[in-house]
Amino acid sequence: MLKQAAEQPKAERASNVVARTNSVIQPDHVPLSDPFEDADPFEPFEQCAPIAAAPAASDESVYSRSSQRKRKTPANEANNPKRPQRSLKGRALAFLSRREYSRAELSRKLRPYVEEADLLENVLDSLEREGWLSNQRFVESVVHRRASRMGGGRIISELKRHAVGDELISETADKLAQSETARAQAVWEKKYGVLPQTPAERAKQARFLAARGFSGGTIGKILKGGDEDLSDEFVDD
Repeated sequence: MLKQAAEQPKAERASNVVARTNSVIQPDHVPLSDPFEDADPFEPFEQCAPIAAAPAASDESVYSRSSQRKRKTPANEANNPKRPQRSLKGRALAFLSRREYSRAELSRKLRPYVEEADLLENVLDSLEREGWLSNQRFVESVVHRRASRMGGGRIISELKRHAVGDELISETADKLAQSETARAQAVWEKKYGVLPQTPAERAKQARFLAARGFSGGTIGKILKGGDEDLSDEFVDD
């Protein structure tokens, strides 16, 4: 048998090998269809592409990132609940906690928050009885803040605008008059310190002291004019 196989023609053996190869390598199959075969070449690609099959319905819920995100409560709603409106007396105490007020000045501050004048006057009376509001303390605070820099005329004018009363104004004017010259001397020395040598220089220094509220008689003493009243010299050069 080995001899017969060896003597078998080469062509026959080759044909048998080709037949066996075709039977293994090329099985019967159906060629895939081209999804773009019938597509219009002038249509957009999205219209040419085949429609994908819809996913099968499922009982499981589908959550997106936006659906899982919780709405945040604004900080002004969470941390700052609506505050009750401040009472009229509360507003008055808030003003008085910063500095002294005259009764007239505090009344002007509170008037926009009330509709009835009687209610405002009752609140002011209550504040005075309890010691929160005092025209006397207001006058003392004004004198303390102004006396080292201003003359009696400026201070008295401010007190009159605040309507602290004629009696308080008169008492304050007398006290300021006692120290008027000394205070004017301190203000002049801090600004100039040297007596004027010419009439123009004298007028300039006199205008400065007059603008600070010192009287003409006091200015004359400071500028070595004795009791001379320099009011007529307060004019521009």
